[in-house]
Amino acid sequence: MWGGRTGALLRVWGLWPAGVRGRRPLGCNAASLAGNNSPQCWNCGGPGVPKRGDGFFCPQCRALQPPDLTRDYFSLMDCNRAFGVDTAKLQNRYQQLQRLVHPDFFSQRSQTEKDFSEKHATLVNDAYKTLLAPLSRGLYLLKLHGVEIPEGTDYAMDQQFLMEIMEINEKLAEAQSEAAMKEVESIVRAKQKELSDNVSKAFEQDLAEPSVATW
Repeated sequence: MWGGRTGALLRVWGLWPAGVRGRRPLGCNAASLAGNNSPQCWNCGGPGVPKRGDGFFCPQCRALQPPDLTRDYFSLMDCNRAFGVDTAKLQNRYQQLQRLVHPDFFSQRSQTEKDFSEKHATLVNDAYKTLLAPLSRGLYLLKLHGVEIPEGTDYAMDQQFLMEIMEINEKLAEAQSEAAMKEVESIVRAKQKELSDNVSKAFEQDLAEPSVATW
């Protein structure tokens, strides 16, 4: 029921435009069904690596293979497809992949592998940055389920939330000491956690319900 609770909470955050309807979710496994067959290695012609595995290199000649552009970021970064992400695990995965595909490790390899390395590194960086931040992670998760927010759309800010932001800004402007600044920081962090937890629950509830395009 994408666009239900999740959409409402994103509107509270000012992330969901008024008037944009939810759409029927795409199957979570739709992308993973594409390109499941192991392609041939471009270098030796032998059987390539399974596209959904962690093998980036040909098992026969060890040549770096091209990136699988149909693989979603959650799969690439070995994360559950959910709003709640273990950021420590995400960072470890990012470092692991960088050690495998970073261009610095391919300076003495063929030009083809250098090009593939650049593409792999770009894909890994994009996936890491997208999943690390709650906002981009939530929008990407919606996109995977067929809900996209058009660029340039005006966002409807929840009035109660807007008032809270104004109050926090006033406290910040009036803060004259380090203790007062820390108090404001504590309020902001608590609010961020509350909103993040609420959005995470909304995603879980929407995923658990039947796929109906209601708003």
